[in-house]
Amino acid sequence: MNSTHPPILLTSSVVAHDTGVALSDTQERTQLALESVREWLRIDPGLRIVLCDGSGFDFSELVADRFPQADIECLPFHNDAERVRQFGRGYGEGEIVRYATKHSRFIAQAGCFAKCTSKLWVENYAECLKHWNGNMRFKGVFLDVFSPWKKTEFAYIDTRFYMVSCDSYRRYFEDAHLHIRKEQGHGLEECFRDVVREKALAHILLPIPPVIAGIGGGTGTHYRNPLKRRLKEKLRLQLVRASRDHAHLF
Repeated sequence: MNSTHPPILLTSSVVAHDTGVALSDTQERTQLALESVREWLRIDPGLRIVLCDGSGFDFSELVADRFPQADIECLPFHNDAERVRQFGRGYGEGEIVRYATKHSRFIAQAGCFAKCTSKLWVENYAECLKHWNGNMRFKGVFLDVFSPWKKTEFAYIDTRFYMVSCDSYRRYFEDAHLHIRKEQGHGLEECFRDVVREKALAHILLPIPPVIAGIGGGTGTHYRNPLKRRLKEKLRLQLVRASRDHAHLF
């Protein structure tokens, strides 16, 4: 892959500081993170990967042994475990991304990154990358798109995967996780949406739906993407892009 393309930032926490997550076994979380690395390298063997773990786990020896030819940068550091327990895994993720943008050599060289939760990968990443605009690309989630009676609602940004320049991340999203209101169900995804609204950001949503695969560490859900679901997602996105209220986001 072209060295000017975003490196993949995989956000990991082998030790689950958020006690509400479904997957808490450290060995399983480690293996799932390594599976994600393997799948990303299957998608493109030339990818540069930054594996940043907020529980202090250093993947260096494991990735050197399993992926000796790959360009993988491992960044372990210790998140504030008490704050993660208080505000949830979205807070921990925000701290991980902020740390990586300040300490990753790959990200500094590229001036941008594609963030993905460490147990996941994006099957159509090459297609998503065609829409990379050098600024930011997110997946927006909209509700009531197919309802004839309700107005389509911009519900949140799917923070499992996105692409963003370092400048835009620091300007708009670096502190978004500080505004999480866990008790009100206002998570990192809603905080990102709030930034988009408050800053009147435009042309920042992906015009195609990322096909996300893997296992969600918080829910333990295996993400499956049957043809029917993929077609429905494409139709949903087409309708949103055609709407007067949301077309400016694409």
